Amino acid sequence: MQKEKIYDVLIVGGGPAGVAAGIYCARKKLDTILITDNFGGQSIVSNKIENWIGEIEISGYELAKKLEAHLRRFSDSIDIITGDLVLKIEKEDLSDKTIFISKTQKGDVFKSKTVIVCSGGRRRKLEVPGEKKFEGKGVFYCATCDAPLMKDKKVLVVGGGNAGLEAALELFSFAKEVYIAERSDKLKGDPITREKVLANKKLKEIFYNTEVQEIKGNKFVESVLLKNNKTGESKEFQVDGVFVEIGSVPNSEIIDFVEKNKYGEIIVDSKYGTTSFPGIFAAGDVTDDPFKQNNIAAGDAIKCALSAFNYLQKE
Repeated sequence: MQKEKIYDVLIVGGGPAGVAAGIYCARKKLDTILITDNFGGQSIVSNKIENWIGEIEISGYELAKKLEAHLRRFSDSIDIITGDLVLKIEKEDLSDKTIFISKTQKGDVFKSKTVIVCSGGRRRKLEVPGEKKFEGKGVFYCATCDAPLMKDKKVLVVGGGNAGLEAALELFSFAKEVYIAERSDKLKGDPITREKVLANKKLKEIFYNTEVQEIKGNKFVESVLLKNNKTGESKEFQVDGVFVEIGSVPNSEIIDFVEKNKYGEIIVDSKYGTTSFPGIFAAGDVTDDPFKQNNIAAGDAIKCALSAFNYLQKE
């Protein structure tokens, strides 16, 4: 690949959205480059995925491998860079057009006529005292990775959405007791997942309307301070581990000349995947699409690829 060349399309990210965009750009014979740290996106840590269309059941790791293999099937039409991240997207206004400049973590610079941002999100943190101190010492963000460390221990899962319920299912195989803290008055995960969690005898209690105020311990986590946001009552609760599953933060700081909402999500036209700046498209968890799902991200990214093709045709 030639770093001085100007690509038709540069794709940021190797999750379902990025790969879908890459395949469609390659099939449209657009001169394309995709840059990603690794393949799979946030789902790579999932032990079991049951809603990826066409697969009755697949692990996040297996899905990542299939995504990569499918994309590399078109390696004669798309340059693929792995082990690197796009840190900044800038624009250069020429007399008759705009060229986008993408700078990576390794110091490389790539130019393109369009960009499809599929940079996804990262795990949201609690931002409470003790969280940073005990990261890896009882505070975790990946049940698939770290559930085995909780063998025969007492664990609190923070978050009652799909991510939290899936974490609980992972932990049931190892932990002695599992508790869930949810800040609202009900669990928000899918009904099927919810039923599986509620039916497991290792689930001892769900603390509704509850938030974590502090994480305490010496060398490792020993307790958390919980507050009921309805009654205002606080109590210290003994646990050996805390798994934080409260959603994600969009990786949108890499670009600052497109419109974003108050959460930092890139605002897109859901019909075409366009952003507020011509030539910049976005799909997946980095956008304001309310449904953070792999299948939706892939479909939206395909819209971006087709829209980019149409945009380039009009140049």
